[in-house]
Amino acid sequence: MTMAIAVTSPHHLDFVPSEAIPPAPGEVMLRIVRGGICGSDLHIFHGTNPYATYPRVIGHEFGGIVETVGDGVTGLREGDHVVVDPVVSCGVCYPCRIGRSNVCARLEVIGVHRDGGFRPFVTLPADNAIKVSPDLPFDVATLAEPFSIAANALLRTGCDPTDHVLLYGAGTVGLTMLQVAKLEGARVMIADPDGARLERAARFGADITARTGVDDIDALARAMNGGLGPTLVIDCAGVPALMEDACRLAGPAGRVAIMGFSPQPTTIIQQQINSKELTVYGSRLNRKLLPKVVDWLETGALAPAAMVTQTYPAADARAAFELFENEPHKTIKIQLAFD
Repeated sequence: MTMAIAVTSPHHLDFVPSEAIPPAPGEVMLRIVRGGICGSDLHIFHGTNPYATYPRVIGHEFGGIVETVGDGVTGLREGDHVVVDPVVSCGVCYPCRIGRSNVCARLEVIGVHRDGGFRPFVTLPADNAIKVSPDLPFDVATLAEPFSIAANALLRTGCDPTDHVLLYGAGTVGLTMLQVAKLEGARVMIADPDGARLERAARFGADITARTGVDDIDALARAMNGGLGPTLVIDCAGVPALMEDACRLAGPAGRVAIMGFSPQPTTIIQQQINSKELTVYGSRLNRKLLPKVVDWLETGALAPAAMVTQTYPAADARAAFELFENEPHKTIKIQLAFD
C-alpha cells in the first residue's frame, strides 16, 4: 500500500493509504514524478476553497510517466512522459460547445473536486494526460499547468504586441502572467509591495517595476502608452480593492482582468467603466491550453526553470507547506518529488 498526501479536514495535512487503480477504457494510470504546490492547495488546507470537500488528496500541478494504458486509448503508451490538465469537462454543455470547457456546467478539477496528484499513482482520463518530450525535465514540465492559467487570461483579453500591461502582484501568478505577456510581445509594468519579488520580476523580463507604498504607481501607470495609461490591467493578487484601481487607471478602450476568487465585495464605479468603454474579464483555469504551453516549454519560448525555488521529497510535504505558508518571500514555486 502506498501513501497519498491529503487534507483530511481543514488544517490537517496527513498521509493516507492510496491504491494504484487499473485504468478503465479511455483512461491511463500514471506513476507520478513531480508535483507543484499552489495557493489553491493552501486554500483547501485552510478550509477556504468553496469547491473542495474532505478528505481530499490534493495536487493539481503534476506530471509523471504512463504506467498502464486502458482500452481504446490512442496517442499514449507505457513509458510516455506526460503532464496533467486538471480540468475535467463534460464536452456537451453550452460552455463546452462554445469552447469554454474551463467553465463546464459539470466542471470537476483534479485535486479539488476529485482526488489529485499528490500520490504515487493516479488514474485519470487519457485526454487529460498531455504528452511531453522525455528531454523536458519534469520540474519544468510540471510548470505547464500554472502557465496555462496565464495563457488563458491573456487569450481571453487578447493580449498582443500593441499592449501596455499593468500587473498587480509579483507572486507566482504575476510572474507567469508577466512571462506569457512578454512572449506575446507586450510591454509590462508590475507592482507589488515586496521589493524581493520585484527584483525577481525584473529578472523575468518586466519593463517597469513599482513598489506599492514607495513608488507613485498611479503616475507610472498613467505614463504608459504615450500618456493614455495601460491598455490591459490584471489583478494577479486577488485583492478586491484593486478592482477600483484597475478601472481608474486603465486607458480608454482598455481591458481589466480579474484572477482572484475572493467573495468580498468591491467598489465598481460605472462612470469609469462606461466613459472609457472598458471591458472586464473573469478568467478561470484553462481551456485545453496545456499543449500550447508545452510547446512553449519544449521550444524554449518560455524558460521558467528558475521559478522552482525548492524541491522536497514527498515524505517532507508538511515541511514544504510550512515554508509556503510561513515564509512565502523565500519561494516562488515549491515542488514535491515522488520518484
